[in-house]
Amino acid sequence: MRCIGLIGGMSWESTAEYYRLINQDVARRLGGLHSARIVMASVDFAQIEALQVAGDWDTARELLAHEAVGLQAAGADFLVLCTNTMHKVADGIEASVTIPLLHLADATAEAVGAAGVSRVGLLGTAFTMEQDFYRDRLTAHGLDVLVPDAADREVVHRVIYDELCHGVIRPQSRQRYLEVVDRLVDRGAAGVILGCTEIELLLDADARAAVPLFPTTRLHARAAVDLALSASPSSAGREPAGPTRPPGSRRSTSGP
Repeated sequence: MRCIGLIGGMSWESTAEYYRLINQDVARRLGGLHSARIVMASVDFAQIEALQVAGDWDTARELLAHEAVGLQAAGADFLVLCTNTMHKVADGIEASVTIPLLHLADATAEAVGAAGVSRVGLLGTAFTMEQDFYRDRLTAHGLDVLVPDAADREVVHRVIYDELCHGVIRPQSRQRYLEVVDRLVDRGAAGVILGCTEIELLLDADARAAVPLFPTTRLHARAAVDLALSASPSSAGREPAGPTRPPGSRRSTSGP
């Protein structure tokens, strides 16, 4: 089994999900008392968030690259960056080490394509929804990516930072997210990417969405286990994990 290097803490709420999902998947596949081989670096998210707001991506890249170097030295065979937004600096992290980085957008795009979806909505932080780094990676896989309008983007971003990163789960916010999903569907989205690792704390597999939801934390964790158990460190050799639910009829307007 290859050793997974997790760069987490952004936020720790979703990083805890990575740790749980990876170990559960390893136990399911191998049985017995098996668990994953993991080394982890957990950063102070307040420092990273301040750099995001300031637009100081260079310093953020240097901080995360430093953690990547430490994980390689600790024995990691490949890296998993446990955040969508900070994949903005993924190239700089990759350049700092000689081990691979399992890119979250690639794992997500493969799952979307495997589900037969080509036009997909994207929820995430304002950085992820409004900047090109993540959408361009998805479109390179042949996807047509839609983002919410400005008002909906503000709601999605605010709930992530003010609620989900603090472990606060509010039914009202779940309802508002589902309404955002509906508006993306009305514009032609055949699926929606939950492109922030905290969103799955709010919209889980039981969310009554109008289209399939693609949970990036779960997809990334599944891909990490595929790679950890594969014969080659350079090829995941995986079947992409599917959406949180199969396609179905539009959800009820009665709420979650």
